[in-house]
Amino acid sequence: MNLKITIGKTIFNNPIWVASGTFGWGEEFEDLVTLKDVGAIVAKTVTLKPRIGNPPPRVVETASGLLNSIGLENAGIKDFKKNAFPFLKKTKTRFIVSIAGESEEEFTDLVEELKGQYEPDGIELNLSCPNVLHKGTKYTLIAQDPAAVKKIVKAVRRKTNALVIAKLTPNVTDVAEIAMAAESEGIDAISLVNTYSGMAVDAYEMKPLLGNIVGGLSGPAIKPLALKAVRDVYKKVKIPVIGMGGIISGVDVAEFMLCGASAVQVGTANLVNPSVYTKISKEFKEYLKKKNIKE
Repeated sequence: MNLKITIGKTIFNNPIWVASGTFGWGEEFEDLVTLKDVGAIVAKTVTLKPRIGNPPPRVVETASGLLNSIGLENAGIKDFKKNAFPFLKKTKTRFIVSIAGESEEEFTDLVEELKGQYEPDGIELNLSCPNVLHKGTKYTLIAQDPAAVKKIVKAVRRKTNALVIAKLTPNVTDVAEIAMAAESEGIDAISLVNTYSGMAVDAYEMKPLLGNIVGGLSGPAIKPLALKAVRDVYKKVKIPVIGMGGIISGVDVAEFMLCGASAVQVGTANLVNPSVYTKISKEFKEYLKKKNIKE
């Protein structure tokens, strides 16, 4: 069974990846998952400078889902290069660095930091984190503004020939419009969906459960919405689409691919069951075997 796929000019051993923010740098999972079997590790989002993140509580369970408001807490790109990159580099799988900035300049500075000996297999532009503010657009998120998306993708594309993926938000009227804006400036692929904006309330304490009040909803609760978003984008762009949103089984992987995804990212399921990747991969292969699909 040949599960290899090509996105941009990069070949991946299989189309099942792990999503940013749910798998750390991979090191945390090496005793639970055979990392070389993972299609790609998308590392936790890194920013130019350290971020302390949002006030706690930051995570709360909801019906069939998870609300988070981490706020991109991380130690910054310099720390990433020193402490995380060496481990990722020595793994026998592809790895993609997720980056986020508050301006076009921060994105391009991050790309410059990831050149030469620090070049990953790909870069994912996190244009859609719902828990941080951005400059240069009247919208809450960069990925809600097609003009801002075009501007950042164009600037990044000028700085690197590496594989570049744009991660988009579903919190828009027409996600395909945003995807086409990124495609027009040379993005290699689109990944979606990031979380849906939501909140949870404690009726007895009479207050929001998250310290930041609003967070991002992920998990099985959003899968039907994510499938539609993937299909909507697949119908409008010619570049690969990478789907995510509530994947907990191999059949879920198949559903996303039937909607147009070339690859998928497993996210919240990793937090519920840290060894779930192995189960999902096995189930997907069993599905392919039952359907007599060999590649």
